Amino acid sequence: MSDILPAGKLPPELLASLLATIPDDPSIVIGAGLGRDAAAVRYGDHVLVLKTDPITFATDEIGWYGPNVNANDIACMGATPRWMLVTALLPEGSTTPELVKHVFGTLRDACAALNISLVGGHTEITTGLDRVMLTGMMVGDAHEEDLIDPRSAKPGDALILARGIAIEGTSLIAREMGSRLAESLDADQIERARNFLHAPGISVVRAATILRETLGRDLHALHDPTEGGLATGIREIAIAAGTGVVVDREQITVYPETQAICEVLELDPLGLIASGALLAAVEAPRVEDALTALRQDGIPATRMGTLLDDPSVVRMAANGHAGELPIFAVDEIARLFARVSN
Repeated sequence: MSDILPAGKLPPELLASLLATIPDDPSIVIGAGLGRDAAAVRYGDHVLVLKTDPITFATDEIGWYGPNVNANDIACMGATPRWMLVTALLPEGSTTPELVKHVFGTLRDACAALNISLVGGHTEITTGLDRVMLTGMMVGDAHEEDLIDPRSAKPGDALILARGIAIEGTSLIAREMGSRLAESLDADQIERARNFLHAPGISVVRAATILRETLGRDLHALHDPTEGGLATGIREIAIAAGTGVVVDREQITVYPETQAICEVLELDPLGLIASGALLAAVEAPRVEDALTALRQDGIPATRMGTLLDDPSVVRMAANGHAGELPIFAVDEIARLFARVSN
């Protein structure tokens, strides 16, 4: 049983070995790789940016997550999200017409908010499921010269964090485990945490667009930390760039609602699914331009760290001491749900 992998992302070493076996193609501008949010392929005088991502943890408002998390990755490549396909797998024995209408209603609303066309997909009632699962496939477009390739980040780049961390995880836990939280937190805290799905929200498209328009080619990489939390997202951006990284824990914003939930449930916010935050590697002299542009749009942001020459150095400074950036083999929310189900 020791070879059984836990729920969550594949171990990076295993995934890298699998991706290394994929043959190349001259139409591919950016292919599969660790820390790359999406693929980019040439199509005529444009580039199509392609992304697929499932929604497996959420049950409440599940349709809102799919378009947003896929659009985030498209935007992080410098492209405009345009079209989406969705595969909806619905559980046998509990699917009602009302449930189906709710799923499609939230999908439709999310696509409308992002100006994305929902163009098709597949829907079925499936055996062996205890909840709805959605997989989205999204297409964006861009000119090749406008693509943001995370491999372009380099030592000396400043690492910016837009917004606080674990927005998605905070909302998910409040929505899925509200009765458990009610034993320790007041109703207003839980309701605010539930609403994190919409405010501050899990989309980073606006923040990515602001940075792209403000910095141009001085914006070297964008990445939205999702499963595995901010700590995993930081490692992924460093792996994609082939650099090391040092970050300042004091510059990582954790919302009070997130901190309260994590304390009650004994979770680390650094490893909690973090859609809604955005990481950016920028030319160091342009940091203030980037921070000012984000803040003027009402998006809080900090300079959180710096990329380093040595890829073996992945560190976090806290309280005057520097140590290894935490590693999360599975997302904290997966660990929580596994603990609750046992």
